[in-house]
Amino acid sequence: MISVALAAYKGEKYIYEQIKSILPQLAPGDEIIVSDDRPGGITEKIVRKMMEKDNRIVYVEGAGKGVVANFINAIRHCKGDKIFLCDQDDVWLPDKVKLVMEAFRDGADLVLHNAYVTDKRLKITGYSFFEQRGSRKGVLQNIVKNSYMGCCMAFDRKMLKHIMPIPKNIPMHDQWIGIICEIYGKVEFIDQPLIYHRMHGSNVTGTSATSFSQKMEWRRYLITRLYRRVLFKK
Repeated sequence: MISVALAAYKGEKYIYEQIKSILPQLAPGDEIIVSDDRPGGITEKIVRKMMEKDNRIVYVEGAGKGVVANFINAIRHCKGDKIFLCDQDDVWLPDKVKLVMEAFRDGADLVLHNAYVTDKRLKITGYSFFEQRGSRKGVLQNIVKNSYMGCCMAFDRKMLKHIMPIPKNIPMHDQWIGIICEIYGKVEFIDQPLIYHRMHGSNVTGTSATSFSQKMEWRRYLITRLYRRVLFKK
């Protein structure tokens, strides 16, 4: 069973298109968990309308505490053996689930695939995500420069015993998940882009406005939490 953990917040502009790109790739027993951090709005109305036609869509209210907490909430509601992380404003290409599941069958515990970076109209704007980030495996490599973008990730449910609980105040849940899976499991990269990653000026993630000092503080905190998790299981 596949679960898609979709974190939503004011997602009414693109969430219909995103969900429509996912549903044809799922089997009848799979699910899309939409955790909405602004319940009662247009996003909820759109999702509930789609639920009337497809019972694989599940709507849950978010905690209202930001993107990391919203993804944690979505993951906690997932029942599937394989958990795909999902942004509200991208579009999945038709072979995404098929190719990721092949990597799982080959023994991967976490799969990271490439993405086309696009503008709001899905026009490809330049280099792929892997090219932009110089993406590669390695714990130290991904502490210094993170390759793990959640919308391109899926992981095996058995890894949750290592991933959870995600530390409080961790800046990026996807970086934490990726590095933990490198430590405790097998990670596979797929060079082929499998989504259109839409950049439209209102993205919650993907911007680079954070100061150098803040990034260094985040890395220090991440290293400290990894050390405590690996050595003391905290």
